[in-house]
Amino acid sequence: MPVNDYDIIVIGVGSMGSATCYELAARGYKVLGLEQFIIPHEQGSHTGQSRIIRKAYFEHPDYVPLLQRAYTNWKKLEELTGEQVYYQTGIVYHGSSEHPVIKGVKEAAKIHCLQIEDAVKKYSQFNLPSNFESICEPRAGFLRPEKVVTLYKDEAIKKGAIIHANEAVLEWKKENGQITVVSNMNTYYAKKLIITAGAWAERIITGLNVSLKVTRQLVVWVKPKKENVFFPGNFPCWLIADDKREGALYGFPFLSKEKFGEPAGMKFAWHHAAEETDPDHVNRDISEKEIDELVNWVAEYIPAVGNAEFSAAKTCLYTNTTDENFIIDHLPGYDKDVTIACGFSGHGFKFVSVVGEILADLAINGKTKQPLEFLSLKRFD
Repeated sequence: MPVNDYDIIVIGVGSMGSATCYELAARGYKVLGLEQFIIPHEQGSHTGQSRIIRKAYFEHPDYVPLLQRAYTNWKKLEELTGEQVYYQTGIVYHGSSEHPVIKGVKEAAKIHCLQIEDAVKKYSQFNLPSNFESICEPRAGFLRPEKVVTLYKDEAIKKGAIIHANEAVLEWKKENGQITVVSNMNTYYAKKLIITAGAWAERIITGLNVSLKVTRQLVVWVKPKKENVFFPGNFPCWLIADDKREGALYGFPFLSKEKFGEPAGMKFAWHHAAEETDPDHVNRDISEKEIDELVNWVAEYIPAVGNAEFSAAKTCLYTNTTDENFIIDHLPGYDKDVTIACGFSGHGFKFVSVVGEILADLAINGKTKQPLEFLSLKRFD
């Protein structure tokens, strides 16, 4: 086989792409992964030290079977590499009983028989309104995104995948049953193409008749005076849904520099579709006003945040669909030779381990046993 011919090319070797490259290579396929930045990088959506994973999925109960499989696959990755990527801290959801988040958590738990429990008096670190409910999901926790991307990339290479960092795709096309991909360095050929381009999806996916909105998100870390009170084991991941603003606040326990790297501290953010941006021209300068507004809002519910030492602030990108649900499907018009995964709308990372498996299934077999109908492009017809 000529050097530039592959069975499958993957455009975008971030979170979804790295897992997909591994799955394909592990099944014996000749795979090329092309990434425009270093691997991992901080330009897109998978940076920031930690990502929440949970099963009582208020967004849509149909995600739960995918999450069940994701948990299984995360364990497989840990067994394969000998590295821990999942940390079980539990998550506590706070909000009024009528808030869609709280109702959605209960609905998903009921439909799928998930363990949740009352947590009103469990964590004294919170200061909550009297009308709030607190629900704990014990098996939730967090994942380490940069480590995950690195592990999947490295394992893919061990299985024979060819992965190029700092190589940008300029165009691709399908002619005479063959995929041609042109980068800024070379031209490649393949039978199949998978596109997992994150915030750059609309630019890479030819003929995608669905609008994707890329937004600039703020993430902040602080160091409370009594750090140990917020260490894992003493403090969970958390999500607060109030009626003051759309979306929800969410955050993590205090993660130390020694074990988890920089930045050390308690991380938190506001989950919502923020200011729209161009992924190639993101304003990475974060104002004191932005930080103060987020810190003050979180301090309403976690008072220790109010006089904590500022540690760091970063930006990341959401790529939002109109209904905030993912798109995982074959791209119409290409006879199932082109598969896409995009529009993860700020809640996709926990699914990385199963999405890689799904994309490999779709490319190789044209179908997957995982329940995906609710994430297909047909819903936009």
